Amino acid sequence: AFVHDCQIETDMEILIPDDYVSNIAERINLYKELDNYETEEELADFEKELIDRFGPIPREVNTLLLVVRIKDMCKRACISNFSGGARGATIEFRNNKFPNPAGLADFIAQQGGLAKVRDNKLVISRDWKSNADKIKGAFSIARELAGKASN
Repeated sequence: AFVHDCQIETDMEILIPDDYVSNIAERINLYKELDNYETEEELADFEKELIDRFGPIPREVNTLLLVVRIKDMCKRACISNFSGGARGATIEFRNNKFPNPAGLADFIAQQGGLAKVRDNKLVISRDWKSNADKIKGAFSIARELAGKASN
């Protein structure tokens, strides 16, 4: 089955730093490999391979790996665009539809007034101080929505 891609927008640097993988061709290949992962196991193997070849994984690469995981959850939740920043996230669903409307209503209710639908977008208010908060927050939102999509 063809799975639509999810666009993730953030103000964070998400990359493989050149002081970690100095060869540009190798970096490009790693990005291509990352784009093709289907399962958590494959991603875990990729992580192990990185550590074996290049040493301990730097923060930017950890962030990149989290973004790959977030993208995967966004696909499962039919999210076409996930835009995150210091004040929360704005989420657009493919064809403006969530697979399980009752699950979405549940999710919104659990947010205690911090989530609402505006112009067919789900707007979630947060106060994320650091990049780590942003990425963990985005991960948790995507994971919850992926869970609600399949209930």
